[in-house]
Amino acid sequence: MTLATVSDVAFLLGRLLFGGVLAFMGVNHFQQTDWLAGYAESKGVPAPTVAVLGSGVVLVLGGLALVVGFVPVIAGAALALFLLSSAVLFHDFWTVEDPEERQSEMTGFLKNVALAGGAITLLAVGGASWPLALSL
Repeated sequence: MTLATVSDVAFLLGRLLFGGVLAFMGVNHFQQTDWLAGYAESKGVPAPTVAVLGSGVVLVLGGLALVVGFVPVIAGAALALFLLSSAVLFHDFWTVEDPEERQSEMTGFLKNVALAGGAITLLAVGGASWPLALSL
């Protein structure tokens, strides 16, 4: 048995922070389902309640999978796909007239794009052995 290195612990901490935030966002989908479904409906999403609950599952399971290093390729791909699609579909700041609302939508867009970048980065190293992780 080998001791964890500083980089092993840093990688685990990064996964904990990144995946933990995503999982927390997913929990919010279950706590704020009605409000989020109304927002999704205003953006033209069909079956908005189902979409909110489904995306909550992706965020919770994907975030936790990255934290523990379980099926990271699947988790990273699912999260990246969700985050990029929701950035474009929900945070279309380029169509908003009101400057305050436009700024809010741009912030949401950039947040989702940045998080997708993190998911893609973890997806890229998902096939390697992750220190301090579960594995199949």
